[in-house]
Amino acid sequence: MTAPMLPSYVAGRWYTAPDEGAPIADAVTGETVVRVSSAGLDVPGMLDHARSVGGPALRELTFHQRAALLKQLGLRLMAEKDAFYALSRRTGCTDRDTAVDVDGGFGTLLSYASKARRELPDDTVVLDGAPEPLGRGGTFLGQHLYTPLRGVAVQVNAFNFPVWGFLEKFAPAFIAGVPTVVKPGSQTAYLTEAVVRSIVDSGLLPEGSVQLLAGSAAGVLDGLAGQDLVFFTGSASTARKLRSHPAVVANSVRFNAEADSLNCAVLGPDATPDTPEFGLFVDQLVTEMTVKAGQKCTAIRRALVPRELADDVVEATRAKLAEVVVGAPGAEGVTMGALASLDQRQEVLRAVKALRGVADLVAGDPDDFSVVGADRDRGAFLPPMLLRCDDLSAGEPHDVEAFGPVSTVLPYDGVAHAVELAARGQGSLVGSIVTHDPAVAREFVLGAAHAHGRVLVLDRDDAGENTGHGSPLPVLVHGGPGRAGGGEELGGIRGVLHHMQRTAVQGSPDMLTTIGRRWVTGAARTDDGVHPFRKSLAELRIGDSVTAGPRAVTLADIEHFAEFTGDTFYAHMDEAAAAANPLFGGRVAHGYLIVSWAAGLFVDPDPGPVLANYGVDNLRFLTPVKPGAELTVTLTAKQITPRGGADHGEVRWDAVVVDGDGQPVATYDVLTMVAKTWAPAADPS
Repeated sequence: MTAPMLPSYVAGRWYTAPDEGAPIADAVTGETVVRVSSAGLDVPGMLDHARSVGGPALRELTFHQRAALLKQLGLRLMAEKDAFYALSRRTGCTDRDTAVDVDGGFGTLLSYASKARRELPDDTVVLDGAPEPLGRGGTFLGQHLYTPLRGVAVQVNAFNFPVWGFLEKFAPAFIAGVPTVVKPGSQTAYLTEAVVRSIVDSGLLPEGSVQLLAGSAAGVLDGLAGQDLVFFTGSASTARKLRSHPAVVANSVRFNAEADSLNCAVLGPDATPDTPEFGLFVDQLVTEMTVKAGQKCTAIRRALVPRELADDVVEATRAKLAEVVVGAPGAEGVTMGALASLDQRQEVLRAVKALRGVADLVAGDPDDFSVVGADRDRGAFLPPMLLRCDDLSAGEPHDVEAFGPVSTVLPYDGVAHAVELAARGQGSLVGSIVTHDPAVAREFVLGAAHAHGRVLVLDRDDAGENTGHGSPLPVLVHGGPGRAGGGEELGGIRGVLHHMQRTAVQGSPDMLTTIGRRWVTGAARTDDGVHPFRKSLAELRIGDSVTAGPRAVTLADIEHFAEFTGDTFYAHMDEAAAAANPLFGGRVAHGYLIVSWAAGLFVDPDPGPVLANYGVDNLRFLTPVKPGAELTVTLTAKQITPRGGADHGEVRWDAVVVDGDGQPVATYDVLTMVAKTWAPAADPS
């Protein structure tokens, strides 16, 4: 029976190529799972559909609305994960491997949904920083803001993470309001297709948000323009080829590459065999060699250890590797599955041969190992292999990557030497230092950070919560300089902003307030005689304001506050010492006394729509307040952020306290929770 052709999802329909396609084999049994081809696929139509249908539909939604959809999608996919686990075994993955890919991918959707709700406004624009004054009179200012690009994010992914690899790119693009075209690595594309099919069948996302291209990516880059983006994961050589594509160069297409790199783990000189750190290092090394059969762009390829501990590390690692059981995922006792394909196995063997020219194979024999539950010759199996290279002049350990269950132990002499060896990888996605000595950690991190996108410092204190050397996290950047691609993915909201255009807008305070929906100093205020704290979210408007005061400051007030709070700092209580202070020249009021009084002036005490004050941002004390000063406060509704699904939202208030001369003495933002609607309580009489 002929294996089915894997379809693509293009312009709202599933498309099946008319030719025979290329067979994709089960990594464990060698049987053909599907055939893959993109022959006849309307690539220009796919890109046009993303731009003309998906983009406008996404941009109609606010960040919070997109986040809500992403959360629903993540929960739905998580509930269906058993089916994806079963399919993932055909790619050679054990359930432990699949958890990294499938659960990691769905968890990334949920993480971005949460970050967007908490850190982005319920709007379609993101303001970048505070307004910049451009004139002396305060009538002309500049504001940086981000808006979604009007193109399509094209993913070209590797075979090793068919689920997480596309979802970690899709999530920030979706939150940003940019549609995605997914081109998965063909060897495992059938798992990507299963997830995309579930997304389409859910009906949760606007049409055009995501499309799938199964097969060759030929022609995709030809149609890209200046508003489009490319996110590539794979080899450094392929990244160079794609980055230099004429359309990418001519149209200044944003190109982000995350390439395989020769990552390292360093054992600190203090981590002798009698310390917890030694065991952590060995455990981490074995984990990174065996999870996904070592097919991770973040795996440890170079284990840098103090020369005097090299023998101990080799022996301890060899003993742990001897416990690894290679075989069919799901077979009893199996702890490491197959590589993704027979071709991939041959690539690894070629790399190992090159490494063995300068290094000794000290664990694992590719010609003599056992496989449980499968045919060793039909499946893409290899044992975990550890090499040791004492020739530190050799370039191969720093140049040749075996993209499989392979790592090389290299001795070093001193932390500075370890830093030098780490940097010889020519740019890495991640490095780790396993040490309990803070001085060693600082020396390595500051010395090696320039060559790494992420650095893990692992010791006994963080071991319990440590997420692992090879685990990119949604809230941290994933990428690296040089050989690692020079790009950056994930990073929480940073990943969202990669898909947006930052623009400097110049104008008056009133114009910037309307454009950004955040009140700007100098813009009009509204005082209609109704205290803003009496207004629900539905009634409140940006610019609604109240001014209260004045209130005189006396020496008795300052002394009472000092005794009541225990804050008897000399500037408040010792006239001679305060007079000698060049900043004050005499006793002054506590800053927190000023803020407390300001609250007493502007607060409406009766029950109302303001439910809670939950914080103060950007508090600054600008001018010392001496006894005799009179204080006035102005409170203005600065930003209003409803919370989807909740009966309340956040209101950010601009607070300015001035003295009798009109000089600001304190400025800050007050954060409150305000009910969306508010009905006065019925009169009990």
